[in-house]
Amino acid sequence: MASYVFAQGTPMAEYDRSLAWAGLLLAAGGLVMVYSASIEIAATSRYTGDNSAYFLVRQAIFLAAALFAATVVFMVPVRLWQKAAPWLFVAGVLLLVLVLVPGIGREVNGARRWLDLRAFNIQPSELMKLGAVLYAADYTVRKHAVLKSFKKGLLPMLGVMLLVSWLLLREPDFGAFVVIAITTFGMIFLGGMNGRHFALLVVMLAVGFAGLVLSSPYRMHRIFGFMDPWNDAFGTGYQLSHALIAFGRGEWFGVGLGASVEKLHYLPEAHTDFLLAVIAEELGFVGVAVVIGLFGWIVFRAFVIGRQAALRERHFAALAAQGIGVWIGFQAVINMGVNMGLLPTKGLTLPLMSFGGTGVVVNFVALAILLRIDWENRQLARGLPA
Repeated sequence: MASYVFAQGTPMAEYDRSLAWAGLLLAAGGLVMVYSASIEIAATSRYTGDNSAYFLVRQAIFLAAALFAATVVFMVPVRLWQKAAPWLFVAGVLLLVLVLVPGIGREVNGARRWLDLRAFNIQPSELMKLGAVLYAADYTVRKHAVLKSFKKGLLPMLGVMLLVSWLLLREPDFGAFVVIAITTFGMIFLGGMNGRHFALLVVMLAVGFAGLVLSSPYRMHRIFGFMDPWNDAFGTGYQLSHALIAFGRGEWFGVGLGASVEKLHYLPEAHTDFLLAVIAEELGFVGVAVVIGLFGWIVFRAFVIGRQAALRERHFAALAAQGIGVWIGFQAVINMGVNMGLLPTKGLTLPLMSFGGTGVVVNFVALAILLRIDWENRQLARGLPA
């Protein structure tokens, strides 16, 4: 392991420190805001034992586990992730099947998305996001010679993703389905997919999306409700209307840390899906701008690292890096868009910041892989073994 930590006197600090700090700052800020957003709910809930620090303690444990996992993952060479990618993807599919089995999968609010392991829950859809990125990168590299062929290149991946999509929609987890589908096919496009096939795929996805919405009155209410939340402010527009009130109250500099009114049993899921609204209310436009800037930097660095890997003909590493950037960036944009009323309400958390165990750990693992790719790029630039 020493060869990975020290190479001819070069310390492990030879990595993208700005990327690491961006992730750590988002996670640390998320820990503070999760506590602020959840303190009132936790203090008045039988589920938490009226413990105001319940979510803070659990989020701190999740972050500790995430940091440990990221440290271990950073030591793993990228070539091993490429070898393991198909098996990790298969394992993710099996977990998506298991979560649908009665008695194994845990149902909350009509959705069966968690595996109950007594001490903690696992959300397979979060694991599948990382599995899909690694598998898409490996698939694109293996099939590069025939990638422009619809039958040999695109169709097999399309079939696999239809299976994953069907499993996700059975939970249902529409948000994860959108993120995984966009990320996967975005990576294949970056890897050299035929432009006409990509355009056809976009049309197919748009038609499929419209079909899913029109076939479900619940989804139709969710989609059209966000356009005018005040029309049904106590029904379909309840969450969004209170999120918009939070943004309005925050103005430029916020009402002060801990001083949010909307978190006082007005805004549902304040510490998970609508954490950004609490940030906006307490820290104002400036706080939201800092969060957006940090996510923007992570995405920018992911594409730069991917480009550097591509120049060294490390094609799997390049696609994996850019895929991680697309995934985290796209999910963050959706969450922010939902909080601001620009997109329909979706059950997607803000990466690295929202309360949650599996999501936080997987996000940190993804960043560790990204840092590892950058570290290997730097080693190869110095003529050292990666």
